Amino acid sequence: MMNNSSSVSSFLNFLTKEVDNLDNLFLSHDNFLSAKFLQQVLSSLRNFHSELTILVQKLNLPIGEKWLDEYMDETSMLWESCHVLKSGVSSMENYISSGANIASLLVNRQLSSQVIRSIDRCQREMTALQEENKSIVETKLIQTLSSLRFVVNKENESKFNKYNGFRGVLCAMRGVSTLLLEILISGLVYFLPEKTSFSQEGLTCTGGYQIGANLHRRMVEGMIRFNESGPRILLFELQKARFAVDEVKMEVEMENYSDIHEKVEKLKNCFDDLKCGVEGIIGQLDDFFDEIVDGRKMVFDMCSNR
Repeated sequence: MMNNSSSVSSFLNFLTKEVDNLDNLFLSHDNFLSAKFLQQVLSSLRNFHSELTILVQKLNLPIGEKWLDEYMDETSMLWESCHVLKSGVSSMENYISSGANIASLLVNRQLSSQVIRSIDRCQREMTALQEENKSIVETKLIQTLSSLRFVVNKENESKFNKYNGFRGVLCAMRGVSTLLLEILISGLVYFLPEKTSFSQEGLTCTGGYQIGANLHRRMVEGMIRFNESGPRILLFELQKARFAVDEVKMEVEMENYSDIHEKVEKLKNCFDDLKCGVEGIIGQLDDFFDEIVDGRKMVFDMCSNR
């Protein structure tokens, strides 16, 4: 029993330390929701899942009881949410391609009319991207995350110790996972302030055990600040690329080519950074899918072989 208690405490301490590390990383970054920060958020989510799977092996959980369904539900939520994340991130590829085309035309000194048409096409891609990703969030993700927040807030505290504390662990895991997923959704898919927990006061798990309260508060403050420009995809590199396109368009329309080379280099660098960030996120998500499948198989095999 003491061993089970120690394993549970170690897991909760791990959650707390990992989220505190994210909070410190966020404070060290000037760029709100950069690809580098969001990659670390996703990495933490993967670490949580890996440690949860290891914990299942340590707790000597009873075969054939509800804990297995709850574990499978938790990993299914991660699987489904991350597939929607990948769908939203992958939608940026057309925009990245059209941005690269602008730079190519300018480097090859094409006519300004061709450049303007390419810029207009790129801006239409941005509009389509925002609309498509907003629809993804509204139809596929919000309901899942809302139901998870309900579980976290309404779970009966007396049940937290059931299954050697595993139910309390799942509650803490859901709270932290929901927070991290909402950060990823806001940065990579679409930020809808009225549909996220960023208008609430922290996340409370396992009978008052607070994990991620500081990070949540900083997200709320950041979202309020950036929401002045309206709901949108908040990824820093995407916004930087959009501003670079606007700058180039203004220079071309004014036929001001005196410092166009500098603007083109900035445009190329912005889209290179965006492409690199997007590819890194997609690669991590693909690895995470494999880890979820392997973890579920390991837990199922563990139960079958007892």
